[in-house]
Amino acid sequence: MIDLRNIDIGKIELRKAALIRLIDMAEAIRCFGTAAAARLLSAAGTEITPAIRAVAIVAVIGVVSAVIALTCGGFWLSNFTQAYCMSLAILGCALLYGQLGLVSLCQWALVGAGGWVSLRVYHSIHPPFFVTMLAGGVGASLIGMFWGLPALRMRGLYLALVTLMLAGAFQTLVIVTSFPVGGPGFLGQVGASGNDRISMARPIFAASDTGYFLFVAAVTLLCIFLVEAHRRSKPGRAWALIRKSEQMAIAAGVRIVFYKAWAFALSGFLAGIAGALLAGLFGQLDASAFPTTNSIVIFIGTLLGGYEVWLGAFLGGVLTRFIPALLIDLNVNTNVGFIIFGAALLFALRDPLGLGGQLSILAERFYKQLVGHLRESLKAKAAP
Repeated sequence: MIDLRNIDIGKIELRKAALIRLIDMAEAIRCFGTAAAARLLSAAGTEITPAIRAVAIVAVIGVVSAVIALTCGGFWLSNFTQAYCMSLAILGCALLYGQLGLVSLCQWALVGAGGWVSLRVYHSIHPPFFVTMLAGGVGASLIGMFWGLPALRMRGLYLALVTLMLAGAFQTLVIVTSFPVGGPGFLGQVGASGNDRISMARPIFAASDTGYFLFVAAVTLLCIFLVEAHRRSKPGRAWALIRKSEQMAIAAGVRIVFYKAWAFALSGFLAGIAGALLAGLFGQLDASAFPTTNSIVIFIGTLLGGYEVWLGAFLGGVLTRFIPALLIDLNVNTNVGFIIFGAALLFALRDPLGLGGQLSILAERFYKQLVGHLRESLKAKAAP
């Protein structure tokens, strides 16, 4: 039994008072933290900053890529890898159309040119894959700038027709010469049997199909950041002024030819990177895979996805490859895809924002509502 006479009442009171002080201090710290968080949210506002936009890009590409890598394989994984490459081509097309209002219908030809250069470099000196990929990008960039220079004074339908004829010329040329396959000479061809063909090797760390898909996703992410950096820097401001009024741009001291050539070069670089990635995916490229009609499909994907935001190019690339792959999987004639794209184009012309623009608006609205709700909740908790 406990002897109550030996209990020191004074010590109990002291411990009770100390415990009450600790509880009060914890409550004060909690209130201070809540108030600080409320002040931080209030100062941050609800505007979409470049940092928030960068986090959104990484989150969307990362989550979508992870889901595809975990759930797909074989046929569908290969097609989604091609879709990411298509997104790079559309990203370049959207850059020209969204920033300068220039309609380029030779983007798929530039993809083939980048693939040809990368295969030629690989079979010549066997460099690391990164060097091969950059060589394809730089080669297509120079070709794109060379093709774009005569058309710098053209706009609208005339520029579209000129670039479409260039795409047709590339198709004819590549059918005659084909892609390098490791043979002797500049063209790198082998005998008619084709037994001596050499495939282009993938990066060592991305030798598997899943690993290579994730590698392509990472390259796509870097290219999106490259375009976003241009849009929010001096070239982007110059392009916006040129699109608004070339006379105004000249009066402001903007070099029209230089910045237009820059845009063509950047668009060609993105297409060339896509071509090199396709060459790494298959090991070889075939001339029949680069018809002129694919350049038109890329422009349709640009309008369908939306040319003002990065998400439009990503969605456009996925849709323009997903629909034909779905038709093949269902044993439906792939020409039905042109009917689907034509119908989608009618809706896209009515809404210039495209799917990517609409989803971006919804995401920004949701973000602002979420921040506003959190701010009010924290203020209510911080109030005495």
